[in-house]
Amino acid sequence: MGLEIERKFTVKELPKDLDKYPFHIIEQGYLNVRPAIRVRREDDIYYMTYKGDNALAKAGEIGKIEYNMPLDKDSYDHMVTKADGNMIRKKRYLLPLNEDGFSTEYLSSHPDIHKEIQEKNIKIELDVFEAPFDGTIIAEVEFPDEESAAAYKPASWFAEDVTGQKEYSNAYMSAM
Repeated sequence: MGLEIERKFTVKELPKDLDKYPFHIIEQGYLNVRPAIRVRREDDIYYMTYKGDNALAKAGEIGKIEYNMPLDKDSYDHMVTKADGNMIRKKRYLLPLNEDGFSTEYLSSHPDIHKEIQEKNIKIELDVFEAPFDGTIIAEVEFPDEESAAAYKPASWFAEDVTGQKEYSNAYMSAM
C-alpha cells in the first residue's frame, strides 16, 4: 500500500524538444470508478490498481491510498475486456522538475527533498492523451509528503492547478 500525493495542472504550452525526454505508452481501462479499480499496460508492464480516497486524511489533504498488483499480459488482456466506458490512451513524458519549483530556503531546510530532486525521484509526468481525448494535456507531480506538495511552485508552462477536480481524473474521463 502506498499513499499517492500529487498535484495536477493543465498546460498552456508544451515544453520545447519534448521528444528528447523519456516516455511511456499507457493504456488503461476502469473496472470501477469509485473506488477506482483499473487495469493498465505501461509499455510492456501490466498491473491492476486500486485507488481510493484516503479515509484517514484530514480535510484539504490531497493524498490517496493506492495499491498496485502485477498482472501478466494474458490477465490484462482478459480483464481489459471487462472495462466500462472509454479506454484511456496516452503518452506519458517524464520531465525533470522545474528548477524554480522550490525556494532555495525551502531546499536548504529540507535536504531530503533536495536529494529526491537531485536523484530525479520527483519529476513532472506530462500526459498527452489520444482519442477520444485528443488535445487533453495534463501535468502531474508526485510528492513524498503534503508539505512539499504545498511548497511547490508550478512550472511556467503550467496553466491552472486542477488538483482534486474530478473532471481531470482518468477515472472520470473513462466514464464520460
